[in-house]
Amino acid sequence: MGANTSQVSDLSENQSLRTLIGTVSISDNDPFWNQLISFTFISPTSSGNSKLLEEAVIPLAKILIENNPRTGNFGALVRIFLGRTKELKISTECQDQLFIWQAHNTLFMIRCLLKVFIREMTEEELHLQFSYRERVLGSYTGSEVLLEELMCNLVHLVVEVPLLDITYSILFEAVTTMLVLLSYQLFHKEILRDGLIYQYLMKGRCLSLTSQLVKTLLYNIIRQEKCPPPATHIFEQQSDRRGLLYGLASGVANMSSVPTEQHHMFQINFNSLYTALCEQQRSDQATLILYTLLHQNTNMRTYMLSRTDMENLVMPILKVLYHVEDRNSHHVYMALIILLILTEEDTFNRSIHEVVLKNITWYSERSLTEISLGSLLILVVIRTIQSSQWNSSLFALLSKKHNKILEQATQSLRGLRRADYAQDLNVIEEVIRMMLEIINSCLSNSLHHNPNLVYALLYKRELFEQFRTHPSFQDIMQNLDTVIGFFSQRLEAAGTDLSVERVQEVIMKGAQALPKDRLKKFPELKFRYVEEDQPEDFFIPYVWSLVFNSGVGLNWSPTGIELFSMDSG
Repeated sequence: MGANTSQVSDLSENQSLRTLIGTVSISDNDPFWNQLISFTFISPTSSGNSKLLEEAVIPLAKILIENNPRTGNFGALVRIFLGRTKELKISTECQDQLFIWQAHNTLFMIRCLLKVFIREMTEEELHLQFSYRERVLGSYTGSEVLLEELMCNLVHLVVEVPLLDITYSILFEAVTTMLVLLSYQLFHKEILRDGLIYQYLMKGRCLSLTSQLVKTLLYNIIRQEKCPPPATHIFEQQSDRRGLLYGLASGVANMSSVPTEQHHMFQINFNSLYTALCEQQRSDQATLILYTLLHQNTNMRTYMLSRTDMENLVMPILKVLYHVEDRNSHHVYMALIILLILTEEDTFNRSIHEVVLKNITWYSERSLTEISLGSLLILVVIRTIQSSQWNSSLFALLSKKHNKILEQATQSLRGLRRADYAQDLNVIEEVIRMMLEIINSCLSNSLHHNPNLVYALLYKRELFEQFRTHPSFQDIMQNLDTVIGFFSQRLEAAGTDLSVERVQEVIMKGAQALPKDRLKKFPELKFRYVEEDQPEDFFIPYVWSLVFNSGVGLNWSPTGIELFSMDSG
């Protein structure tokens, strides 16, 4: 970075960089700029290399922060880039690699400096770094919103410049720079609904292009262009990348999560998008995108449900759930929600039982030479629930949490805090009620198929004591009490010091003997996915955890990250 610089170790001694960050203001038309941006530097393609680069840039950026109020050189650098973006489309058509190369170098320098700026200052202070140039020149000619102009130009660049071998690097850099500008969210626990940069993107001059931006990024997902080999472009990058996929998660989720007025719509090839998503479900990003489309785009949802090759979509999701130990909890959660959304439709439920699969080799518990897709779905979901221990263990955890919050609410003297505790209690009680309904359904409809559930109820019977008199659970507890009482009597009659095998035998025989009319019938359970009132509280931390962990060529120090805990993946 900087004229003729080729290694990170050379940055601190580079004379052009020293001039940029120095105390002398450089005019926009000075030949210095052409010299500064004519360098060959291999952009980082791993978090390790990115960390080394940032460590080298930090002392230089801090000097610039100190001198920029007097020189305005950072604003001048930004204007040099903006001036060149106006010619990028023509340069692409003319195959002008030199012009594209210099534009990329300029943006790369801006991004590296911004990465440090954002850690060192607030959004308002960052805005000043862009406007100091006007103060130096003694005029305010409308470029006080230079930061917004940069964001809009990045969007224009991604939307308007075609993705070719010679433009891959600069388009990649444009997406990366947008992520860096939006990364203020990483350093705040609360969701930045009124963040300055976010407002530029969603409510400012960029608004008219946001739908086109999402469309372009979706087409990048479809195309899955690999980084071109060094012989066909100037900057040597990695050869095994997923195109510009990693940037899409942030783009889609930050434009779907916080409710905004929809100004524009666009059309996209559903068949190509469906095929691409089927092929990529092994990644968190693709699963998150699939969820977003299914939940928020009724046209895409209708199209997916009309497909006659639904197994191409469902099978990769089932593999995610089957290998649950290799996936993070959020990925598993999103996969389960997708299946829940799909199974809300009767047509889907009928169609998956009509699809017959042969020789499912990745399912190792038993030999599946022939099975319907619907049956395989049930097998995998049950296995996921069992492996995650979401039955008695989760109920025990919820019960403990319920008691703790109830105790805190009782002891709290402040009215506001008591209201917070009451809200937490309502949420936990809704989940407990749902789990009790699931258990009750298993007992009422298929008791003889659930001996292990009965065993767990007997073993953990003390967990249910506190809910017998609770008004929210009294009705649902009747059947549980009946089952626990019935089997407890049969076990007492069988004697003491019973082995596990003997207990299971008593339960199996008792399940056949318990009169069905002793269990109260409840309406058939049907679950429907309903998103929370403020889904961004979940999705924005999740999206940024993906960017944090998988952003190509980007590295953030865990120190200062407030949005999510480091073990949340």
